[in-house]
Amino acid sequence: MPPQKQERKQLAIVGPKAADQVFVTADPAEFVKRDADYALFHGRCENVLGALPEKPLFDLIVTSPPYNIGKPYEQKVELQQYKTGQKKVITELVKRMKPTGSLCWQVGNYVVSSKNNRGSVYPLDILFHPIFEDLGLVLRNRIVWRFGHGLHCKHRFSGRYEVILWYTKANEYHFDLDAVRIKSKYPGKRHYKGPRAGKLSSNPNGKNPEDVWEASCDEMYTGWENLWDGFWDIPNVKSNHVEKHSHPCQFPVGLVERLVKALTPANGLVFDPYAGAASAGVAAVINRRKFWGAEVVSEYVRIGQQWLTDALTGKAKYRPHDKPIYDHTKSPLSRVPEDSGPLLKFGQD
Repeated sequence: MPPQKQERKQLAIVGPKAADQVFVTADPAEFVKRDADYALFHGRCENVLGALPEKPLFDLIVTSPPYNIGKPYEQKVELQQYKTGQKKVITELVKRMKPTGSLCWQVGNYVVSSKNNRGSVYPLDILFHPIFEDLGLVLRNRIVWRFGHGLHCKHRFSGRYEVILWYTKANEYHFDLDAVRIKSKYPGKRHYKGPRAGKLSSNPNGKNPEDVWEASCDEMYTGWENLWDGFWDIPNVKSNHVEKHSHPCQFPVGLVERLVKALTPANGLVFDPYAGAASAGVAAVINRRKFWGAEVVSEYVRIGQQWLTDALTGKAKYRPHDKPIYDHTKSPLSRVPEDSGPLLKFGQD
């Protein structure tokens, strides 16, 4: 067994009256008037954005918008109508984004339905990019988020990744690479020629985590690199995930953590226009940033308020971004049952 890392203790951000610190209202004017450090607006984001002044407010706008696929919290419409509605929201968001701020839009695929269930796939990042570009934003990264669970397709390869589009307003923006460095792959590598020949060539603080979000496991567990393939990824929130609530498409806290650490200053304001269960808010709070969110579903607002309260008091249950994924080969379910019948060999038609 790999040596176990000590459990990290969550630190309380505020005192015992944390419930009073998470302000919830369905009144846009009251939301603006209160100007709370931690707040959820119960309603459409367009309503609260319309009440906010058109001035720089947000250090980071981060969300996973509705995909227009008919989930309980959305109404499925024609793709062009969906694009028009999203453009209106994004336009209002950009007006309130700080000059040094960032906008991160996490999306997957829209599947065009068909009678035989073999609809075509439309990557939503292709749909969204022209909107951001027309508003003058600069794409800094198209980050690939890989996960291991999802629907199994019969007529195409099963989808196991989504993307995060990271944009800024200008060339001068907040980016703290040192806050998110991971251990170098070859920390002992040295320059082999030139004036620095023989000296270490890698940054002693670690390397850039790159745009496919994986990181060396040995930064978390001493000796783990001898038992693992060297990488981990961020699991999506499914039934047995520690963060799972009733929301059908939760944003993993760990996915937002790196964005919060790298793209916001201490005490900066994070805004999620489609907050859901407030996963982005938890990521903000545990890293000592402020958070505002908007959500239309009453149940998700209630869950979000409680989860934020737990984060403020150091009690929130979440999966840290730097925790290795479970080694599925250790599970008895990974073994082929004796009564499974004949199996096809790899490569057999």
